[in-house]
Amino acid sequence: MSERKHSILAGPILAILLVLCLGQPTQVQGITKLSPETVAEFDAYIKDKERLLQKRIDGERPFLWTDDVPERRITLRRGDILIEGLPETPSIEGGLLHVWLGAMFIPQATGPEVLAVLQDYDRHQEWYPEPIESKLLSQDGDVYRGYLKLRKKKVLTVVLSTEHEAHYSQVSDNRWYMKSYSTKIAEVENPDTPKEKELPVGEDRGFLWRLYAYWFIEEAEDGVFVECVSVSLSRQIPFGLGWVVKPFVTSLPRESLEGMLQATRVAVKRIQQEQ
Repeated sequence: MSERKHSILAGPILAILLVLCLGQPTQVQGITKLSPETVAEFDAYIKDKERLLQKRIDGERPFLWTDDVPERRITLRRGDILIEGLPETPSIEGGLLHVWLGAMFIPQATGPEVLAVLQDYDRHQEWYPEPIESKLLSQDGDVYRGYLKLRKKKVLTVVLSTEHEAHYSQVSDNRWYMKSYSTKIAEVENPDTPKEKELPVGEDRGFLWRLYAYWFIEEAEDGVFVECVSVSLSRQIPFGLGWVVKPFVTSLPRESLEGMLQATRVAVKRIQQEQ
């Protein structure tokens, strides 16, 4: 290819990279708005999903996804972390659903030790890879509200100011269930600069609009099984920018879940050492 043709192609490509990666004004970065129709379809999916998950809590299905296939317990006890995308994920008008399930086993650990990690928002920035700030906002019995400032990086780097509400319940002597809802997700413009500010909720680049998590914890004689179902909502991939945006909105949710499970296992061991 001639030098002139290289030059013609390089211009638009560099422009895109500069816009997306080097902090050009957000107006040209693909700002979009979360529509009421997208929210309604997401809420309908969550309602149906929670109805199915409730069957595990009520005993109509095995409590753990792990027990749907007996060999999974053997795999998890080897130290592996299992991550699967759930195949029934529907399409949503104006957005993309990302539904992943992860499972692991923590040997010589207990359910309360796992809960202690999940509930200690003040230390989440110490334990987990994505939070750069974290704190407990309030606690009312088994309901916790926490703040997490997240830095997510996958080709692009996005900083989000988020708040979450988590509800914990004990299902039996050795089983616990937790559901966590994002109550606020605001993209941070110009992070770590004097011009840092939050964009209006639902009026941003749409990399993360909702983040829900459902944790299933079962204590065994030799450790604890931990599962998490992660459900997130992002914008649709803008035409022509899939090569940059797609890795962020498709593969990052899976990697975030796996990283969170790995970090939880490490944090439990640290808690044990501190006791």
